[in-house]
Amino acid sequence: MSSDHPPGLDLGRLRQRLDRDRPGLVSGPLTGRLIEGGRSNLTYAVSDGAAKWVVRRPPLGHVLATAHDMKREHRVISALYPTAVPVPRPVLLCEDEDVVGAPFYVMEFVDGTPYRTAEQLAPLGPDRTRAAVLGLVDTLVELHAVDPADVGLEDFGRPEGFLDRQLRRWGKQLDASRNRELAGIDELHAALGRELPTSPAPTVVHGDYRLDNVLIGGHDEIKAILDWEMSTLGDPLTDLGLLVMYSVPLETPDSPVSTTATAAGHPDPAELIERYAARSGRDVSAVSWYTAFAWFKLAVILEGIHYRYTLGQTVGAGFDRIGDLVPVFIEHGLTTLQEG
Repeated sequence: MSSDHPPGLDLGRLRQRLDRDRPGLVSGPLTGRLIEGGRSNLTYAVSDGAAKWVVRRPPLGHVLATAHDMKREHRVISALYPTAVPVPRPVLLCEDEDVVGAPFYVMEFVDGTPYRTAEQLAPLGPDRTRAAVLGLVDTLVELHAVDPADVGLEDFGRPEGFLDRQLRRWGKQLDASRNRELAGIDELHAALGRELPTSPAPTVVHGDYRLDNVLIGGHDEIKAILDWEMSTLGDPLTDLGLLVMYSVPLETPDSPVSTTATAAGHPDPAELIERYAARSGRDVSAVSWYTAFAWFKLAVILEGIHYRYTLGQTVGAGFDRIGDLVPVFIEHGLTTLQEG
């Protein structure tokens, strides 16, 4: 439902800022609505009746600046927009907190569908589902083919020691939400540390690359990659590992974790890995490590959600089942590492 007063976005002040910085862009009164989705930052669809835009801002409660940095998100889509990587056209970055109460940015609205579940993919049928998921791999190859220096992103992250830092970071996250015995998780963390691969040349890394973070258009092509809040410069194979992890069917019916892997026509992990290797020219021989790391990372994220649930700090349905999933992710991580 559109309204003149979506929470956290003063449309009158937004209009004034757009008129000041992008004169002539807006041709009528703005309406807007909060779009559901995204784990943290707030996303709004805004329209003047003729054109549509998307506004992104941090959550209403104050948060760590580094975790929700609007400037970083705007910077990466601005850098990638002229390349072959599909991202929305950036419109405006506003770091003045007086306008809507927080920094924000505006980009063009892209028409497309984020597919979150196998049920949502089912109407496409096996052939179109297969094409969409293979397109996800091809688009990842395009992203990793961009030379950061060519698009002004050479200082967008610290690639040296990237995997070691990631592993330590998620180990600390685990310690912060440790409130029960989790068989195998310390073993998985230690094994990942012992077998740290040598990273290839750094690229722009999305950090949360999966089917429901892209918009699929009418011809099943990827119209835009969204949710760049985890992006940085680092090891491109971390994106591949996460994509592979999300392509493994979970034997848990009614899972609260988004998975499309059980959809008819969905390519299996081996085909996705092979396609990425063939199109990118990268050595993927260590892909088991990156996939196991993705299982570990998700186990830690889910345990954090479970911990907040036990403290009564989560709102909504499905949180009661999250805790049961964590051992499944740990087991997958250990198995993947052993098979590698």
